[in-house]
Amino acid sequence: MFMPDSAIRKIFALAQLKSSDIFYDLGCGNSNAIMLAANEFGVKKSIGIERRKKVNTKIGQKINKIKNASLFKTDVNKVSLSNADVILFWYRNERFLRTVLKKFELELKKGTRVISIWSPPGLALPDKIDFPFFVSYAPLKYAENIQAQFKVVYGQDCIDFTGSWLLSEKYIDAIEVVPNQYKRFVTILSCMIIWINAWNMGLACEEEIPPPVKSYLGILRTFFSIDLLDMFSK
Repeated sequence: MFMPDSAIRKIFALAQLKSSDIFYDLGCGNSNAIMLAANEFGVKKSIGIERRKKVNTKIGQKINKIKNASLFKTDVNKVSLSNADVILFWYRNERFLRTVLKKFELELKKGTRVISIWSPPGLALPDKIDFPFFVSYAPLKYAENIQAQFKVVYGQDCIDFTGSWLLSEKYIDAIEVVPNQYKRFVTILSCMIIWINAWNMGLACEEEIPPPVKSYLGILRTFFSIDLLDMFSK
């Protein structure tokens, strides 16, 4: 997903990105993070890793013009991260996530800041939180389970429908990519996804599916042909 420059500046500020840092964007896509880190924050090096050819051809043309920026057209696993001070990483593929977290354990020096979006990577415990942005310091510390991580991240043991709605609104406002005319629909959809995931993991405060959830599930199914019932695992 593309993230606007204003949102990238927010996460860089949270991570306290500075001129002496070496910055990595793992799976940079079409993001401007590499350019902003190099030009506006004046980092020592700004490095993008992107293996998809169609993407790295476009972004490579911009990066090649910047003295302290570079793009590696390769897999993340083939690049050493031992000199990294700040890393932007927000993969959600579980198998790849486990591989990269192992790489972090083996290669990252103490104090390296790992920026993630929506949630910390795996069961990592964040050191800084400005939802939906998180910063975790190496060596990463891990929660014993998702319930323990949830309490640290959100300050409570469970989330109800209202909490899911508020998180959805905050996420949409923070990433700044949803046009105003679509915000209501996207809020409903993401709220349902948040609440259903919480329900499946035993993190929903309600003991039964509450009326608002049933209503919005019906609206999505009837008017938008989006059936989320298959997401329920219990």
